[in-house]
Formats: sequence, structure tokens, C-alpha cells
Amino acid sequence: MRHVTVDALIPDVPAADVFDAVLHFERYPELTPHVRSAVVHEGPPRPHGSSSWELYFRSGLLRWTEREEYDRDGLRISFRQTDGDFDQLAGTWLLRQTGPDCALRFDVDFCFGIPSMAGILDPIAARVIEETIAWAVTGMFPGARLGAGAGAEAVSGTVRATGAGE
Repeated sequence: MRHVTVDALIPDVPAADVFDAVLHFERYPELTPHVRSAVVHEGPPRPHGSSSWELYFRSGLLRWTEREEYDRDGLRISFRQTDGDFDQLAGTWLLRQTGPDCALRFDVDFCFGIPSMAGILDPIAARVIEETIAWAVTGMFPGARLGAGAGAEAVSGTVRATGAGE
């Protein structure tokens, strides 16, 4: 199982506003070059939703459909693949208000279910996911600080991908 974390600090923006912006998945193709399409099937104001994604990956596309759970009071969005190219994919967006700023943490765990190819596919997918989230966050909030410069206690201070053997 591969794990990717992206942390960011978004200065002078309420966490509730960041939560609302993150949920506009249909905007992601215009925010990041890796997203070919993001189709929202069901979303807010319901407490759950569904979306389908296509990301450019190697010389093709990485596709999946996910089910999301929205906890606006807890400032948390959880998602899990229901169909697609991964054997498993699940993660969260977690937001915290830190004074006038919003600390954002994106975590995802995934595997393709092909152990012999994990050493090749997983690092590439991890990089694409990291970059996609970084592009999306900085596209929505140009003043966002990613990784080590984030500086908030709720943010761990790194953009990283980990997996077995690392």
C-alpha cells in the first residue's frame, strides 16, 4: 500500500471557505494539467457524493469513480474508490482553522494490486497525485504554502509519498 500526504497552509482564508472550494471537483481540470476530467455525479448539499476522475498517467489514463462523505462541521472529506484502475484507493481532506489561516492535509492510500509492478507504477502514481493536489490547492488559493514552509502545527510540514520498503 502506498501513502501520499500533501500539507498546505492557506493564509487568511476561513477553513469553511476552503472546504467549499475543495468540493468543486469539476474545476480540477482547469486547475491542474494532470486531470483530464472530473465529473461530479452527486454532491453538496448532501452529506455524501460521487465523482469520476481521469488523470493523465504515463502514456494513458488512470480512471476511477469514488464515493465521498462530507463532514462540514468536522471540516473533513473522506473518499473511497468504488470502481476503477486501483485495487484500493481511499483518503481524506482534513482542514483546521489556525488563527486566521487554514491548515489543509490531504492523505491517500492506494495500491494497484499488482505486486510485481508496484516498484514501477506506485512511485509514478504517487508523484501524479502529489502534483495534482499541489496544483489544485495553489490554483484555488494562490497564496497557499505547501510542505515544509506551511508552518502550522496542524500541518506536518512535508509533501511526501511513502510505501512498503521506504
